[in-house]
This record gives sequence, structure tokens and C-alpha cells, in this order.
Amino acid sequence: MTTRRAVLAGSAAAAAGALLGAPAAQAHSRPKTEPKPTVVLVHGAFADASGWNDVAARLIREGYPVIAPANPLRSVAADSAYLAGILATLSGPIVLAAHSYGGIVVTNAATGNPNVKALVYVAAFAPDEGETLLGLQTKYPGSKLNEAALDFRPYGDGLVDGYIKKEVFRGVFAGDVPRATTDLMWAGQRPADARTLGEPSGAPAWKTIPSHYLVARDDQVLPAAAQRFMARRAGSQVREVGASHVAMISEPAVTADLIKRAAR
Repeated sequence: MTTRRAVLAGSAAAAAGALLGAPAAQAHSRPKTEPKPTVVLVHGAFADASGWNDVAARLIREGYPVIAPANPLRSVAADSAYLAGILATLSGPIVLAAHSYGGIVVTNAATGNPNVKALVYVAAFAPDEGETLLGLQTKYPGSKLNEAALDFRPYGDGLVDGYIKKEVFRGVFAGDVPRATTDLMWAGQRPADARTLGEPSGAPAWKTIPSHYLVARDDQVLPAAAQRFMARRAGSQVREVGASHVAMISEPAVTADLIKRAAR
């Protein structure tokens, strides 16, 4: 009896040990989950980082690290260098999403950064080397953002900032956003130095980094035809939406979904 009890006890102990050790063994065999990339949201001219709020909220709820830095809007070279400096402080994979003028900034800032895994253009400029904002904006007809739509205010030594006039702001910039919201957007708009319109872009990151493009079909700033041209040339995965220039504000769910697709 003693021998039988000893054998049974030993078998039970071995079985228990195997059960207790199973999760640990399984844990060692599972691949480690890769961290989600940091999503960097870059605003354009006549706007600020708050334009990304609804998109950022969706991404944060799903566990994405998100930052939306202020774009200085002083010059293509200076703004790109500023963003490149921010990107250099981030570890791990990065997805860059840009709106409007922010597109030329990320196109330059991401060049040569091995951490940037994808670019997302939201009704944004995606220039090739040597191209300018004005050249792309006027490449196809349809833009209502012309000199007559702008107020120019001097600053510094011979420098000039451009603002969209109040009476045309909603129709030109954000026609599908409630007027109460666009009134606030106009009041707090960030001006761009007028020199940015003619400043040539550098070597484009989209030649080496995969890209996605959200075309805003009802855009009155950057014609949809120009957006399609840039997206096709960059080899971007394209999605279209019936939205004004500020598609990230009027269609935040669509915009967030595209960013998440790029982050996979």
C-alpha cells in the first residue's frame, strides 16, 4: 500500500507540475507583440493641430501613441527641419500623416529617416523635387484659394503672412463644417509666410517610403485632380471621400481608418 500511495502521489505531483508549467512554456513560445507605431499628425496652413482632434481621439482610444506638433509655417526648409528634429526624438516605428501644406513638410522631413514606415497624405501636397505649392495648386483648374481670397499682413523686415478672408473662409476652406466651427477656425487660423508658395521642395520621401492618400473630392483649395495626380505618381494607396479641404475634420473616421491601415 505504501509503495502504491507513493507512486500515485508522485504521478499527481508530476501532473500538477506539468499543468502549472504549461502557461509559462506557452508564453515562451508566443512571438512578442510589436508596439504600435507612433502617429505624428502634421497640420497645414490656416489651421492648427486642433484640426486633428477627432482623428487623434480615435487613434488614442485604440492604443496608438499620438503627437500633433505645431507646424511653424515659416518656410518649407525651416518647417521641414523642425519636424525632422521632432522625429529624431522618437524611437520605434513612425507613421506620418499630413494635411495640406503639411504634406510638403513631411515629404522633406521624412527623407532618410529609417523609422518612418508610412506616409499618409490627407488632401495634402506631395511634391517631387523642385516643385512648388503654387505650381501644384494651379496645375489643374478649380482652386478658389487665390490672391483675392487672402489678407496679407506684413511682419518683420519685408516679410508677409497670408490669412484667408473671413467672408470666404468657410466656402473655400471648410464648406462641409458647421459655420459655428468655421467661425472659430477663422478666428484662430495660423497664417503662412507667403514665401512658402514658391519655395521648391527637396528630395521626396515618398520615393522610398510607402504612402496612402485620402482624396477630398469637394476640395476648393487643392483640386481633386491635383491630388489624384500626386497620389498616382507616388504610388500611394488611394481612398476618396466626398469632403472639403479639411477632410480630417469633416470625415475623422475615414481619416483615422486610413492611418490605421498605413500603420499595419
